[in-house]
Amino acid sequence: MAQSATGPAQERHPDHNKAVALAVAAAVGGFLFGFDSSVINGAVDAIEDTFELSATLTGFSVAVALLGCAVGAWAGGRLADRWGRPRVMLLGAILFFVSSLGSGFAFSVWDLIIWRIVGGLGIGIASVIAPAYIAEIAPAAMRGRLGSLQQLAITLGIFAALLSDALFANLSGGANEPSLFGLAAWRWMFLVAVIPAAVYGILALRIPESPRYLVAEGRQEEAVRVLSRVLGPDEDPRARVRDIEKTIESDKALANQASLRGSTLGLMPIVWVGILLSVFQQFVGINVIFYYSTTLWQAVGFDESDSFIVSVITSVTNVVVTFIAIALIDKVGRRPILMTGSLGMAVTLGIMALAFTQSVGPADDVTLPGAWGPIALVSANLFVVFFGASWGPLVWVLLGEMFPNRIRAAALGVAAACQWIANFLITVSFPPMLDAFGATGPYLMYAVFAALSFFFVFWKVPETKGVELEDMTGATRQRKPRAV
Repeated sequence: MAQSATGPAQERHPDHNKAVALAVAAAVGGFLFGFDSSVINGAVDAIEDTFELSATLTGFSVAVALLGCAVGAWAGGRLADRWGRPRVMLLGAILFFVSSLGSGFAFSVWDLIIWRIVGGLGIGIASVIAPAYIAEIAPAAMRGRLGSLQQLAITLGIFAALLSDALFANLSGGANEPSLFGLAAWRWMFLVAVIPAAVYGILALRIPESPRYLVAEGRQEEAVRVLSRVLGPDEDPRARVRDIEKTIESDKALANQASLRGSTLGLMPIVWVGILLSVFQQFVGINVIFYYSTTLWQAVGFDESDSFIVSVITSVTNVVVTFIAIALIDKVGRRPILMTGSLGMAVTLGIMALAFTQSVGPADDVTLPGAWGPIALVSANLFVVFFGASWGPLVWVLLGEMFPNRIRAAALGVAAACQWIANFLITVSFPPMLDAFGATGPYLMYAVFAALSFFFVFWKVPETKGVELEDMTGATRQRKPRAV
Protein backbone atom coordinates (compact mmCIF):
# COMPACT_ATOMS: atom_id res chain seq x y z
CA MET A 1 0.00 0.00 0.00
CA ALA A 2 1.09 3.60 -0.53
CA GLN A 3 2.47 5.60 2.31
CA SER A 4 -0.09 5.94 5.06
CA ALA A 5 -1.60 9.20 6.18
CA THR A 6 0.40 9.01 9.36
CA GLY A 7 3.73 8.79 7.58
CA PRO A 8 6.10 11.52 6.44
CA ALA A 9 3.83 12.51 3.59
CA GLN A 10 1.56 14.14 6.15
CA GLU A 11 4.17 16.60 7.42
CA ARG A 12 3.32 20.08 6.30
CA HIS A 13 6.01 21.79 4.28
CA PRO A 14 6.35 25.61 4.48
CA ASP A 15 5.25 25.79 0.85
CA HIS A 16 1.86 24.50 1.98
CA ASN A 17 1.25 27.67 3.99
CA LYS A 18 -0.18 29.33 0.90
CA ALA A 19 -2.71 26.51 0.57
CA VAL A 20 -3.69 27.05 4.21
CA ALA A 21 -4.14 30.79 3.60
CA LEU A 22 -6.30 30.20 0.53
CA ALA A 23 -8.41 27.62 2.39
CA VAL A 24 -8.95 30.08 5.25
CA ALA A 25 -10.01 32.77 2.76
CA ALA A 26 -12.51 30.44 1.08
CA ALA A 27 -13.83 29.27 4.45
CA VAL A 28 -14.99 32.81 5.28
CA GLY A 29 -18.06 31.76 3.30
CA GLY A 30 -18.69 29.22 6.06
CA PHE A 31 -18.47 32.04 8.60
CA LEU A 32 -21.29 33.84 6.75
CA PHE A 33 -23.22 30.56 6.73
CA GLY A 34 -22.94 30.19 10.51
CA PHE A 35 -23.56 33.87 11.21
CA ASP A 36 -26.75 33.98 9.16
CA SER A 37 -28.12 30.78 10.70
CA SER A 38 -27.83 32.20 14.23
CA VAL A 39 -28.22 35.96 13.97
CA ILE A 40 -32.00 35.63 13.55
CA ASN A 41 -32.27 33.96 16.97
CA GLY A 42 -31.60 37.18 18.83
CA ALA A 43 -33.94 39.21 16.62
CA VAL A 44 -36.94 36.94 16.18
CA ASP A 45 -38.97 38.04 19.22
CA ALA A 46 -38.38 41.72 18.45
CA ILE A 47 -39.37 41.19 14.80
CA GLU A 48 -42.58 39.48 15.94
CA ASP A 49 -43.41 42.45 18.19
CA THR A 50 -42.38 45.14 15.70
CA PHE A 51 -44.49 43.80 12.83
CA GLU A 52 -47.22 42.23 15.04
CA LEU A 53 -46.84 38.80 13.49
CA SER A 54 -48.59 35.51 14.15
CA ALA A 55 -46.48 32.58 15.29
CA THR A 56 -46.88 30.96 11.86
CA LEU A 57 -45.68 34.02 9.95
CA THR A 58 -42.82 34.50 12.39
CA GLY A 59 -41.68 30.94 11.85
CA PHE A 60 -41.93 31.29 8.09
CA SER A 61 -39.90 34.52 8.06
CA VAL A 62 -37.16 32.68 9.95
CA ALA A 63 -37.20 29.46 7.92
CA VAL A 64 -37.67 30.99 4.46
CA ALA A 65 -33.95 31.78 4.23
CA LEU A 66 -33.31 28.03 4.10
CA LEU A 67 -35.28 27.77 0.85
CA GLY A 68 -33.14 30.55 -0.60
CA CYS A 69 -30.09 28.59 0.54
CA ALA A 70 -31.30 25.52 -1.35
CA VAL A 71 -31.73 27.48 -4.58
CA GLY A 72 -28.37 29.22 -4.10
CA ALA A 73 -26.59 25.90 -3.51
CA TRP A 74 -28.19 24.31 -6.59
CA ALA A 75 -27.30 27.27 -8.83
CA GLY A 76 -23.89 27.91 -7.28
CA GLY A 77 -22.35 24.66 -8.47
CA ARG A 78 -23.41 25.27 -12.05
CA LEU A 79 -22.32 28.90 -12.04
CA ALA A 80 -18.91 27.87 -10.65
CA ASP A 81 -18.33 25.67 -13.71
CA ARG A 82 -19.20 28.57 -16.02
CA TRP A 83 -17.72 31.61 -14.27
CA GLY A 84 -15.02 30.12 -12.05
CA ARG A 85 -14.89 29.77 -8.27
CA PRO A 86 -13.80 33.26 -7.06
CA ARG A 87 -16.38 35.07 -9.22
CA VAL A 88 -19.18 33.02 -7.73
CA MET A 89 -17.77 33.65 -4.24
CA LEU A 90 -18.00 37.37 -5.01
CA LEU A 91 -21.62 36.97 -6.10
CA GLY A 92 -22.41 35.23 -2.81
CA ALA A 93 -20.74 38.03 -0.85
CA ILE A 94 -22.72 40.70 -2.72
CA LEU A 95 -26.02 38.93 -2.13
CA PHE A 96 -25.33 38.55 1.58
CA PHE A 97 -24.18 42.18 1.84
CA VAL A 98 -27.39 43.42 0.20
CA SER A 99 -29.49 41.11 2.36
CA SER A 100 -27.90 42.43 5.56
CA LEU A 101 -28.69 46.01 4.63
CA GLY A 102 -32.22 45.19 3.48
CA SER A 103 -33.02 43.15 6.58
CA GLY A 104 -31.65 45.85 8.88
CA PHE A 105 -33.84 48.52 7.28
CA ALA A 106 -36.91 46.33 6.61
CA PHE A 107 -40.20 48.25 6.84
CA SER A 108 -42.52 45.22 6.85
CA VAL A 109 -42.36 41.48 7.26
CA TRP A 110 -42.85 40.99 3.52
CA ASP A 111 -39.74 42.85 2.44
CA LEU A 112 -37.88 41.22 5.35
CA ILE A 113 -38.84 37.84 3.87
CA ILE A 114 -37.51 38.96 0.47
CA TRP A 115 -34.21 40.06 1.99
CA ARG A 116 -33.96 36.79 3.93
CA ILE A 117 -34.38 34.87 0.67
CA VAL A 118 -31.68 37.02 -0.98
CA GLY A 119 -29.35 36.29 1.92
CA GLY A 120 -30.20 32.61 1.65
CA LEU A 121 -29.16 32.63 -2.00
CA GLY A 122 -25.77 34.07 -1.02
CA ILE A 123 -25.29 31.58 1.82
CA GLY A 124 -26.26 28.68 -0.42
CA ILE A 125 -23.67 29.75 -2.97
CA ALA A 126 -20.99 30.09 -0.29
CA SER A 127 -21.84 26.67 1.16
CA VAL A 128 -21.07 25.05 -2.21
CA ILE A 129 -18.09 27.02 -3.42
CA ALA A 130 -15.97 26.91 -0.26
CA PRO A 131 -15.60 23.09 0.02
CA ALA A 132 -15.15 22.72 -3.76
CA TYR A 133 -12.44 25.38 -3.95
CA ILE A 134 -10.62 24.11 -0.85
CA ALA A 135 -10.59 20.54 -2.19
CA GLU A 136 -9.23 21.70 -5.55
CA ILE A 137 -6.50 23.92 -4.14
CA ALA A 138 -5.29 21.68 -1.29
CA PRO A 139 -2.50 19.09 -1.45
CA ALA A 140 -3.95 15.58 -1.00
CA ALA A 141 -1.99 14.99 2.22
CA MET A 142 -3.75 17.83 4.03
CA ARG A 143 -7.01 18.11 2.09
CA GLY A 144 -9.09 16.71 4.95
CA ARG A 145 -7.77 19.17 7.51
CA LEU A 146 -8.19 22.13 5.18
CA GLY A 147 -11.67 20.99 4.18
CA SER A 148 -12.62 20.88 7.86
CA LEU A 149 -12.01 24.63 8.03
CA GLN A 150 -15.45 25.09 6.44
CA GLN A 151 -17.19 23.64 9.49
CA LEU A 152 -14.82 25.44 11.87
CA ALA A 153 -15.75 28.72 10.16
CA ILE A 154 -19.46 27.84 10.48
CA THR A 155 -19.12 27.28 14.22
CA LEU A 156 -17.16 30.53 14.60
CA GLY A 157 -19.88 32.34 12.66
CA ILE A 158 -22.53 30.94 15.02
CA PHE A 159 -20.50 32.07 18.02
CA ALA A 160 -19.93 35.55 16.56
CA ALA A 161 -23.64 35.99 15.78
CA LEU A 162 -24.73 34.96 19.28
CA LEU A 163 -22.10 37.21 20.84
CA SER A 164 -23.01 40.25 18.72
CA ASP A 165 -26.72 39.67 19.40
CA ALA A 166 -25.98 39.66 23.12
CA LEU A 167 -23.91 42.83 22.95
CA PHE A 168 -26.54 44.82 21.06
CA ALA A 169 -29.42 43.54 23.18
CA ASN A 170 -27.66 44.05 26.53
CA LEU A 171 -26.24 47.48 25.71
CA SER A 172 -29.67 48.67 24.53
CA GLY A 173 -31.68 47.02 27.28
CA GLY A 174 -33.49 44.71 24.85
CA ALA A 175 -33.53 43.64 21.22
CA ASN A 176 -36.43 45.99 20.44
CA GLU A 177 -34.92 48.99 22.21
CA PRO A 178 -33.13 51.89 20.43
CA SER A 179 -29.42 51.44 19.83
CA LEU A 180 -26.88 53.37 17.71
CA PHE A 181 -28.40 56.30 15.77
CA GLY A 182 -31.83 55.44 17.18
CA LEU A 183 -32.17 52.17 15.26
CA ALA A 184 -33.56 49.23 17.20
CA ALA A 185 -30.95 46.75 18.42
CA TRP A 186 -32.42 43.92 16.31
CA ARG A 187 -31.78 45.95 13.16
CA TRP A 188 -28.10 46.30 14.08
CA MET A 189 -27.92 42.54 14.55
CA PHE A 190 -28.52 42.25 10.80
CA LEU A 191 -26.55 45.34 9.76
CA VAL A 192 -23.32 44.21 11.43
CA ALA A 193 -23.21 41.26 9.01
CA VAL A 194 -22.09 43.64 6.23
CA ILE A 195 -18.59 43.46 7.76
CA PRO A 196 -17.92 39.74 7.16
CA ALA A 197 -19.75 39.98 3.82
CA ALA A 198 -17.40 42.76 2.70
CA VAL A 199 -14.35 40.81 3.91
CA TYR A 200 -15.49 37.76 1.95
CA GLY A 201 -15.99 39.85 -1.17
CA ILE A 202 -12.53 41.43 -0.91
CA LEU A 203 -10.91 38.02 -0.41
CA ALA A 204 -12.78 36.65 -3.43
CA LEU A 205 -11.22 39.39 -5.56
CA ARG A 206 -7.72 38.48 -4.37
CA ILE A 207 -7.54 34.68 -4.37
CA PRO A 208 -6.42 32.77 -7.49
CA GLU A 209 -8.71 30.66 -9.62
CA SER A 210 -8.97 26.91 -9.07
CA PRO A 211 -6.28 25.03 -11.07
CA ARG A 212 -8.88 22.59 -12.36
CA TYR A 213 -11.06 25.35 -13.72
CA LEU A 214 -8.00 26.98 -15.34
CA VAL A 215 -6.97 23.76 -17.07
CA ALA A 216 -10.54 23.22 -18.28
CA GLU A 217 -10.40 26.70 -19.81
CA GLY A 218 -7.07 25.97 -21.56
CA ARG A 219 -5.05 28.17 -19.20
CA GLN A 220 -2.42 25.58 -18.25
CA GLU A 221 0.40 28.00 -17.45
CA GLU A 222 -1.79 29.87 -14.98
CA ALA A 223 -2.70 26.55 -13.39
CA VAL A 224 1.00 25.67 -13.06
CA ARG A 225 1.68 29.00 -11.34
CA VAL A 226 -1.17 28.46 -8.87
CA LEU A 227 -0.12 24.89 -8.08
CA SER A 228 3.53 25.88 -7.65
CA ARG A 229 2.41 28.18 -4.81
CA VAL A 230 0.49 25.51 -2.87
CA LEU A 231 2.36 22.24 -3.45
CA GLY A 232 5.45 21.10 -1.60
CA PRO A 233 8.91 20.86 -3.26
CA ASP A 234 8.52 17.12 -3.87
CA GLU A 235 5.37 17.65 -5.94
CA ASP A 236 5.60 18.62 -9.60
CA PRO A 237 2.92 21.18 -10.58
CA ARG A 238 3.33 20.36 -14.29
CA ALA A 239 2.79 16.69 -13.58
CA ARG A 240 -0.34 17.59 -11.65
CA VAL A 241 -1.58 19.69 -14.56
CA ARG A 242 -0.99 16.74 -16.89
CA ASP A 243 -3.07 14.57 -14.54
CA ILE A 244 -5.86 17.14 -14.65
CA GLU A 245 -5.64 17.27 -18.45
CA LYS A 246 -6.01 13.50 -18.62
CA THR A 247 -9.13 13.59 -16.49
CA ILE A 248 -10.56 16.37 -18.66
CA GLU A 249 -9.92 14.31 -21.78
CA SER A 250 -11.56 11.35 -20.08
CA ASP A 251 -14.48 13.59 -19.15
CA LYS A 252 -14.96 14.53 -22.79
CA ALA A 253 -15.29 10.85 -23.64
CA LEU A 254 -17.89 10.59 -20.87
CA ALA A 255 -19.63 13.87 -21.63
CA ASN A 256 -23.04 12.30 -21.27
CA GLN A 257 -22.26 11.68 -17.57
CA ALA A 258 -21.35 15.29 -16.85
CA SER A 259 -25.02 16.12 -16.30
CA LEU A 260 -25.14 13.82 -13.22
CA ARG A 261 -27.44 11.42 -15.07
CA GLY A 262 -27.18 7.76 -14.20
CA SER A 263 -29.14 4.56 -13.91
CA THR A 264 -30.15 4.92 -10.24
CA LEU A 265 -33.38 6.92 -10.16
CA GLY A 266 -31.98 9.23 -12.82
CA LEU A 267 -28.72 10.11 -11.04
CA MET A 268 -25.26 8.59 -10.74
CA PRO A 269 -24.90 6.44 -7.59
CA ILE A 270 -22.13 8.66 -6.18
CA VAL A 271 -24.46 11.67 -6.44
CA TRP A 272 -27.05 9.82 -4.37
CA VAL A 273 -24.36 9.08 -1.78
CA GLY A 274 -23.66 12.82 -1.53
CA ILE A 275 -27.36 13.64 -1.27
CA LEU A 276 -27.96 11.09 1.49
CA LEU A 277 -24.88 12.26 3.40
CA SER A 278 -26.36 15.76 3.36
CA VAL A 279 -29.80 14.59 4.40
CA PHE A 280 -28.53 12.43 7.26
CA GLN A 281 -26.43 15.34 8.54
CA GLN A 282 -29.65 17.34 9.05
CA PHE A 283 -32.03 14.51 9.98
CA VAL A 284 -30.10 13.77 13.19
CA GLY A 285 -31.65 17.02 14.45
CA ILE A 286 -28.59 19.16 15.11
CA ASN A 287 -30.36 22.40 14.21
CA VAL A 288 -33.32 21.82 16.52
CA ILE A 289 -31.47 20.35 19.47
CA PHE A 290 -30.57 23.91 20.43
CA TYR A 291 -34.20 25.06 20.21
CA TYR A 292 -35.03 22.94 23.23
CA SER A 293 -31.84 23.64 25.17
CA THR A 294 -33.47 26.43 27.21
CA THR A 295 -36.09 24.01 28.49
CA LEU A 296 -33.38 21.49 29.28
CA TRP A 297 -31.51 23.97 31.44
CA GLN A 298 -34.70 25.16 33.16
CA ALA A 299 -35.64 21.55 33.88
CA VAL A 300 -32.49 21.17 35.99
CA GLY A 301 -32.91 24.45 37.84
CA PHE A 302 -31.32 27.21 35.73
CA ASP A 303 -33.10 30.52 35.35
CA GLU A 304 -34.39 31.40 31.88
CA SER A 305 -32.24 34.56 31.81
CA ASP A 306 -29.15 32.35 31.75
CA SER A 307 -30.21 30.60 28.54
CA PHE A 308 -28.24 32.92 26.28
CA ILE A 309 -25.03 32.35 28.22
CA VAL A 310 -25.63 28.61 27.92
CA SER A 311 -26.12 28.97 24.15
CA VAL A 312 -22.81 30.80 23.84
CA ILE A 313 -21.08 28.11 25.90
CA THR A 314 -22.57 25.42 23.65
CA SER A 315 -21.38 27.28 20.56
CA VAL A 316 -17.86 27.43 22.03
CA THR A 317 -18.03 23.67 22.61
CA ASN A 318 -19.01 23.28 18.96
CA VAL A 319 -15.92 25.23 17.92
CA VAL A 320 -13.55 23.29 20.18
CA VAL A 321 -14.68 19.81 19.13
CA THR A 322 -14.27 20.71 15.46
CA PHE A 323 -10.53 20.76 16.14
CA ILE A 324 -10.77 17.06 17.03
CA ALA A 325 -11.94 16.31 13.51
CA ILE A 326 -9.26 18.55 12.02
CA ALA A 327 -6.57 16.68 13.98
CA LEU A 328 -7.80 13.19 13.09
CA ILE A 329 -9.31 13.33 9.63
CA ASP A 330 -6.12 12.83 7.61
CA LYS A 331 -4.75 10.27 10.08
CA VAL A 332 -7.76 8.08 10.85
CA GLY A 333 -9.77 8.62 7.68
CA ARG A 334 -13.30 9.77 6.95
CA ARG A 335 -15.33 6.59 7.41
CA PRO A 336 -14.17 5.58 10.94
CA ILE A 337 -14.86 9.07 12.28
CA LEU A 338 -18.30 9.23 10.68
CA MET A 339 -19.31 5.80 12.02
CA THR A 340 -18.07 6.65 15.51
CA GLY A 341 -20.07 9.87 15.39
CA SER A 342 -23.19 8.00 14.22
CA LEU A 343 -23.01 5.57 17.14
CA GLY A 344 -22.39 8.35 19.65
CA MET A 345 -25.28 10.44 18.33
CA ALA A 346 -27.66 7.47 18.28
CA VAL A 347 -26.90 6.60 21.91
CA THR A 348 -27.09 10.17 23.26
CA LEU A 349 -30.29 10.98 21.34
CA GLY A 350 -31.81 7.70 22.53
CA ILE A 351 -31.01 8.60 26.13
CA MET A 352 -32.61 12.02 25.65
CA ALA A 353 -35.76 10.42 24.23
CA LEU A 354 -35.88 8.06 27.20
CA ALA A 355 -35.37 10.92 29.67
CA PHE A 356 -38.29 12.88 28.25
CA THR A 357 -40.63 9.93 28.71
CA GLN A 358 -40.36 10.87 32.40
CA SER A 359 -41.19 14.56 31.86
CA VAL A 360 -43.91 16.31 33.83
CA GLY A 361 -45.92 19.25 32.50
CA PRO A 362 -46.82 20.61 29.05
CA ALA A 363 -44.38 20.48 26.13
CA ASP A 364 -43.38 24.14 26.51
CA ASP A 365 -42.79 23.93 30.27
CA VAL A 366 -41.51 20.47 31.14
CA THR A 367 -39.81 19.35 34.32
CA LEU A 368 -37.58 16.30 34.47
CA PRO A 369 -37.72 14.76 37.95
CA GLY A 370 -34.79 13.36 39.87
CA ALA A 371 -31.68 12.48 37.93
CA TRP A 372 -33.41 12.60 34.53
CA GLY A 373 -32.77 16.33 34.11
CA PRO A 374 -28.97 16.13 34.44
CA ILE A 375 -28.96 12.93 32.32
CA ALA A 376 -30.81 14.69 29.48
CA LEU A 377 -28.59 17.75 29.81
CA VAL A 378 -25.35 15.76 29.65
CA SER A 379 -26.67 13.71 26.74
CA ALA A 380 -27.59 16.84 24.78
CA ASN A 381 -24.10 18.26 25.16
CA LEU A 382 -22.45 14.93 24.32
CA PHE A 383 -24.61 14.81 21.19
CA VAL A 384 -23.17 18.20 20.16
CA VAL A 385 -19.66 16.84 20.83
CA PHE A 386 -20.20 13.71 18.70
CA PHE A 387 -21.75 15.73 15.87
CA GLY A 388 -19.17 18.52 15.97
CA ALA A 389 -16.26 16.06 15.87
CA SER A 390 -17.67 13.97 13.01
CA TRP A 391 -20.68 14.65 10.82
CA GLY A 392 -20.43 18.44 11.15
CA PRO A 393 -17.07 18.92 9.40
CA LEU A 394 -16.64 15.60 7.56
CA VAL A 395 -19.73 15.86 5.38
CA TRP A 396 -18.40 19.10 3.92
CA VAL A 397 -15.00 17.53 3.36
CA LEU A 398 -16.50 14.54 1.54
CA LEU A 399 -18.81 16.67 -0.58
CA GLY A 400 -15.79 18.68 -1.69
CA GLU A 401 -13.69 15.69 -2.69
CA MET A 402 -15.74 12.54 -3.38
CA PHE A 403 -17.18 13.40 -6.79
CA PRO A 404 -15.37 12.90 -10.12
CA ASN A 405 -13.88 16.12 -11.52
CA ARG A 406 -16.35 16.32 -14.37
CA ILE A 407 -19.33 16.71 -12.03
CA ARG A 408 -17.80 18.00 -8.79
CA ALA A 409 -19.26 21.51 -8.61
CA ALA A 410 -22.66 20.55 -10.02
CA ALA A 411 -22.99 17.44 -7.83
CA LEU A 412 -21.91 19.37 -4.75
CA GLY A 413 -24.57 21.96 -5.57
CA VAL A 414 -27.30 19.31 -5.75
CA ALA A 415 -26.18 17.67 -2.51
CA ALA A 416 -25.96 21.00 -0.69
CA ALA A 417 -29.39 22.03 -1.97
CA CYS A 418 -30.82 18.80 -0.55
CA GLN A 419 -29.08 19.59 2.73
CA TRP A 420 -30.82 22.95 2.96
CA ILE A 421 -34.19 21.40 2.10
CA ALA A 422 -33.65 18.76 4.79
CA ASN A 423 -32.76 21.54 7.23
CA PHE A 424 -36.00 23.33 6.34
CA LEU A 425 -38.09 20.17 6.79
CA ILE A 426 -36.58 19.40 10.19
CA THR A 427 -36.98 23.02 11.32
CA VAL A 428 -40.66 23.35 10.39
CA SER A 429 -41.60 19.83 11.57
CA PHE A 430 -40.17 20.15 15.07
CA PRO A 431 -42.87 22.39 16.66
CA PRO A 432 -45.86 20.25 15.57
CA MET A 433 -44.03 17.05 16.57
CA LEU A 434 -43.24 18.62 19.94
CA ASP A 435 -46.92 19.46 20.45
CA ALA A 436 -48.11 16.03 19.35
CA PHE A 437 -45.54 13.73 20.98
CA GLY A 438 -43.56 15.86 23.41
CA ALA A 439 -39.77 15.90 23.16
CA THR A 440 -39.59 12.10 23.15
CA GLY A 441 -41.05 11.81 19.63
CA PRO A 442 -38.60 14.02 17.71
CA TYR A 443 -35.53 12.89 19.68
CA LEU A 444 -36.41 9.25 19.10
CA MET A 445 -36.79 9.95 15.37
CA TYR A 446 -33.40 11.68 15.29
CA ALA A 447 -31.84 8.71 17.13
CA VAL A 448 -33.21 6.34 14.49
CA PHE A 449 -31.73 8.45 11.70
CA ALA A 450 -28.38 8.55 13.52
CA ALA A 451 -28.39 4.75 13.75
CA LEU A 452 -29.30 4.42 10.07
CA SER A 453 -26.47 6.78 9.16
CA PHE A 454 -23.97 4.27 10.62
CA PHE A 455 -25.08 1.52 8.23
CA PHE A 456 -25.25 3.96 5.32
CA VAL A 457 -21.61 4.98 5.86
CA PHE A 458 -20.54 1.35 6.33
CA TRP A 459 -22.12 0.19 3.07
CA LYS A 460 -22.04 3.17 0.73
CA VAL A 461 -19.63 5.98 1.66
CA PRO A 462 -16.17 5.82 0.01
CA GLU A 463 -12.92 6.37 1.91
CA THR A 464 -11.16 9.31 0.25
CA LYS A 465 -8.18 9.74 2.57
CA GLY A 466 -5.03 10.29 0.49
CA VAL A 467 -6.80 9.85 -2.87
CA GLU A 468 -5.96 12.53 -5.45
CA LEU A 469 -8.95 14.40 -6.84
CA GLU A 470 -7.96 13.23 -10.32
CA ASP A 471 -8.57 9.65 -9.14
CA MET A 472 -12.11 10.30 -7.90
CA THR A 473 -14.17 8.32 -10.39
CA GLY A 474 -16.93 7.22 -8.07
CA ALA A 475 -14.45 5.93 -5.47
CA THR A 476 -15.19 2.87 -3.40
CA ARG A 477 -13.97 2.30 0.10
CA GLN A 478 -11.55 -0.30 -1.21
CA ARG A 479 -9.62 2.29 -3.22
CA LYS A 480 -6.05 2.66 -2.01
CA PRO A 481 -4.51 6.11 -1.63
CA ARG A 482 -1.89 7.24 -4.07
CA ALA A 483 1.56 8.00 -2.69
CA VAL A 484 1.92 11.71 -2.05
